[in-house]
Amino acid sequence: MTDVHPSPGDAGTPRHRSEALDAILGQPFKVLDDGFVRVVDYLGTDEAIVQAARVSYGAGTKKSREDRGLIRYLLRHAHTTPFEMCELKLHLRVPMDCWRQWIRHRTANVNEYSTRYSVAIDASQQTEPGQWRQQSPDNKQGSEGWMDEETGRQLSAEERELQEHARRVYAQRLERGVAREQARKDLPLSTYTEAYWKVDLHNLLHFLWLRMDPHAQWEIRQYANVIGREIVARWVPIAWEAFNDYRLNSTTLSRIEVELLRLLSAGNDDDLVSFLATEQLVRVRNGAPVLAGELKEFLAKLSRFGASDRIEPLLTRPDVLTRFPA
Repeated sequence: MTDVHPSPGDAGTPRHRSEALDAILGQPFKVLDDGFVRVVDYLGTDEAIVQAARVSYGAGTKKSREDRGLIRYLLRHAHTTPFEMCELKLHLRVPMDCWRQWIRHRTANVNEYSTRYSVAIDASQQTEPGQWRQQSPDNKQGSEGWMDEETGRQLSAEERELQEHARRVYAQRLERGVAREQARKDLPLSTYTEAYWKVDLHNLLHFLWLRMDPHAQWEIRQYANVIGREIVARWVPIAWEAFNDYRLNSTTLSRIEVELLRLLSAGNDDDLVSFLATEQLVRVRNGAPVLAGELKEFLAKLSRFGASDRIEPLLTRPDVLTRFPA
C-alpha cells in the first residue's frame, strides 16, 4: 500500500473559508440595465493556493508574509496549477450577444437557461442615447468614440421598437402553439439569458485579463470589472493583488520592441531608421508615414512609461521618408 504524505496543514484541516466572500454569497451585483452576477459557491482561498504549492515546494515557508511572497512568485512565473485548486461558481444574467463572447472561454462548466424548455426571459438590454459607439477605423472588431446625442436618441427609440415587436411576435407564436424551440429564433441578441458558470481561479484570471482590457467590448467589460473588483478581490485578495501587478497592469515587450528600446537608448538615428525599414514598420503613402500596428502599439507603451518618443519626430524628415517603401 502506498503511503500518503499530506502537505503541511492538510490533516484534519477544515475547508478554507473566506469571510468576505461568505458575506456576499447569493447577493446580486447589478450589471448593465437588467443583468447581474452573484456568487453561488466557491472552493478554496489564498490559503488553498499556498497549501497546494507546498506539495511541490515543501514546508519551507509558513508565515503569512511568506504566503504572500509564494503566491506572487507563482503568478509571476506562471506556475498555474496551484491556482486551479480554487473554484468559483457564479449565477449570471447577461445579454445573449455578450454571452456569445463569454462562452468562447471553453475552460469552465456551464449550465444555461433553456429557451427550448422554458419561455425566454422577458428582458432585453437597452442602450441609453449616450452609449452608442462608433466603429473604430483601425480595429474591425472594436469601437472608438461616441455617436452624437440626437442620433443616440433615435437609435435608442428604434431599438425599443424592434425589441417590443420581436417580443410580440414571439408571444403570438407561443399562443398559436408554435414550439418554443422554433418560436425563439427571431428574438434579438439583446435578450437576456441566465447561466451557472463554474471556473477555476487560473482560468478565471485569464478571462479577466482579456475581458477587463480596454479593447474588450464595453458590455462584457462591465461584467468582468464586477467579477474582478467585487468578487475575486474579496475571495483571494493576495492572488488578486498579484494578478493586478503582474498581469492586468503590466505589459510585455516583443523582440522588436526590445530592440527598438535599445536603439532609442543608444541614440543612433541611422540605426533606428534602418531597423524600422528592415522590419517593415513604416511605409509611405502620399508623402506621409504610415505606421504598422505593431509600431503604434509600441509607441502607446512608451507613452504609458512616460518615455520620450523620438520616432515620430524623426519620421517628419524628408530625407528619412525616402528610406521607406511606398
